[in-house]
Amino acid sequence: MILLFLITGILIIAIYTFIQQPSFGKIPSDERFEIIKNSPHYKNGAFHNLSYTPIMIKGTNLFKVISDFLVGKGKRNKPTDAIPTVRTDLLNLDLEKNILIWFGHSSYFIQIDGKTILVDPVFSGHASPFPFSIRAFKGSDAYSASDIPEIDYLFITHDHWDHLDYKTIINLKLKIKKIICPLGVGAHFEHWGFDKKQIIEKDWYEKIVLDKDFIAHTVPTRHFSGRTFVRNKSLWTAFVLQCPSMQIFMGGDGGYDTHFKEIASKFGAFDLVILENGQYNKTWKYIHSSPEEVWLAAIDLQAKRLLPVHSCKFALALHDWDEPLKRITELSKEKNIQLLTPMIGEAVNLKDEQLHFQQWWKTIN
Repeated sequence: MILLFLITGILIIAIYTFIQQPSFGKIPSDERFEIIKNSPHYKNGAFHNLSYTPIMIKGTNLFKVISDFLVGKGKRNKPTDAIPTVRTDLLNLDLEKNILIWFGHSSYFIQIDGKTILVDPVFSGHASPFPFSIRAFKGSDAYSASDIPEIDYLFITHDHWDHLDYKTIINLKLKIKKIICPLGVGAHFEHWGFDKKQIIEKDWYEKIVLDKDFIAHTVPTRHFSGRTFVRNKSLWTAFVLQCPSMQIFMGGDGGYDTHFKEIASKFGAFDLVILENGQYNKTWKYIHSSPEEVWLAAIDLQAKRLLPVHSCKFALALHDWDEPLKRITELSKEKNIQLLTPMIGEAVNLKDEQLHFQQWWKTIN
């Protein structure tokens, strides 16, 4: 019994020491926490979704979920060949061009109306606290912080490791002018040495005037947050970006719900919606959307174009690596929404209304 207590104590000390690393960030405190306490979405010490949202469905066998994730994945959970990519020189882009570059998973760059925007960048090659786990697919990690130009606005949707990457943020630090994030996430950035004046934190349905004719709004998603065992001390969000030439919905992670229709009722139709499409499973259906639900969300948002993200870089679920793209492509045949499926790094001209993409995922196993 003494030996068991000793081993348990050593384990607790080891875990506590490990999570003191800078990469784990900081839980909000002081002035930031005082603002958080006044949020209508913060109750009993944590943020909550608009609808009841369990992480897993009722009756889930947690041991089986963990077992399936560790040893029960299908043979095609990861591609056997390298993901094809395109090298676009972002450092020398024509500033007159409105383009989008997807980096795999939920990381993307937008240059629009003379402004540069970066969303949820992860360039470290992994999506966990451990560099040896949740590694990027071969070929998918084609870009690094050195490829990124000066960024006017860095948008962070929430603080999970596959969306907020410490190494990437530190390497981009001197290139970032402003950070826009949900309540509480700014604590991580301050902990990492960013100036408080660079950080704009907002609750859902708050307006941010970035520049003349550039306005961002924070809007709800159905998800959760946390970089350790403690959840929901910071908020998770999506963004409505209103630019001179178009209106864009930049969705974070989240399950399907009524909030998409509510967002459209407040802001009208969207020229482009960017929605997560990947890492889903029936067991955790409330926090990640299936391809069918992604289409429902795009319809609810009155989208003209849809860019599906959250796939093709990390295996965070049990489905085949290319299943999200296959299913969303099949659905697009029946809907009056243009589907954008560029390769990683491929420049998407947002002014071109006749875009065509190859089904590049069919070329690899």
